Amino acid sequence: MQPAAWSLSLSVSIFVAMAVAICVSGTRLTAIADRLADRSGIGEALVGGVLMGAVTSLSGSVLSVTAAWTGNPQLAVANAIGGMAAQLTFLAVADLCYRRANLEHAAASSENMLQGTVLICLLSVILISVYSPAWTVWKVHPGTPILVLAYVYGMRIVQRGRRFPMWKPTATRDTRPDVVQRDNLEMSLQRLWAEFAGLAAILALCGWILQFAAVNISTATGISQAVVGALFTAVTTSLPELVTSITAVRRGALTLAVGGIIGGNAYDSLFLAFSDVAYREGSIYHTIPDTMLFWIGVNCLMTAILLMGLLFRQRHGIGGIGFESVLLLVIYLGAVGLLVTY
Repeated sequence: MQPAAWSLSLSVSIFVAMAVAICVSGTRLTAIADRLADRSGIGEALVGGVLMGAVTSLSGSVLSVTAAWTGNPQLAVANAIGGMAAQLTFLAVADLCYRRANLEHAAASSENMLQGTVLICLLSVILISVYSPAWTVWKVHPGTPILVLAYVYGMRIVQRGRRFPMWKPTATRDTRPDVVQRDNLEMSLQRLWAEFAGLAAILALCGWILQFAAVNISTATGISQAVVGALFTAVTTSLPELVTSITAVRRGALTLAVGGIIGGNAYDSLFLAFSDVAYREGSIYHTIPDTMLFWIGVNCLMTAILLMGLLFRQRHGIGGIGFESVLLLVIYLGAVGLLVTY
């Protein structure tokens, strides 16, 4: 493979092929994750937020790290930050697929709300790092270990919240709690983990190849890496979240669907930590352009609106979806319009 020699048409073809591979792998991944949640006893929220969130984000994390390592920090940052907003919008799409009630009403859980607050904390750490002095130790900014520790501590809180809940949403006839299915308990745990790992490897490979195609497309078309990252690679590497969310909703695993998006976004914030280590020219936080700072604000706003939806729990909204889904769609489309015309 010599990516530098790829033509524009070949780069686009490879880009599309990797997108298809990501979609197919993501569909299978949902079924495995749902069974693992029951068979391992971990639960849908944590499997969705931690395991599935990390694995479905593998293509994106590999892309960001590779881009940072090869001296393309704006692509690395834009892919990480733009992917969060896209994935939150995917929840609105999943809500459209669940016709019985508002998805956030049916899937409300303390674990998912805790993960949402962790995500806002992580985005805040990124913003603080951007406006802090550009100090580095071995070319790594202090914000990087803080970001990793904040994520680990936040996930420990989520796990404790599941084991010893101090708050529970009111059960209604439309609530779909995380219930263990007996058939899943009879499956081989080793085989499930093996399939899960195989699909994770496929997603990682797709992300690695996508990075080369994205850089070539940006160079050949003259479109900035920030736009390519935020709109093209971010959406493409986020396709597993869209596929897994819709598949989870159709399987009735609603907590898994919501937890996978929120937890996946929390993990996506670590893209910047990994990319900062890979970027050998200094702090990657201080390469973030103003357009990406705008997207960080958009992510905070969209996450806060999602948390409002999980707390308010509107049963039926406009066209079968809640107010939060409508707002997520409007905000994302508006942000994309501003990014293109900015």
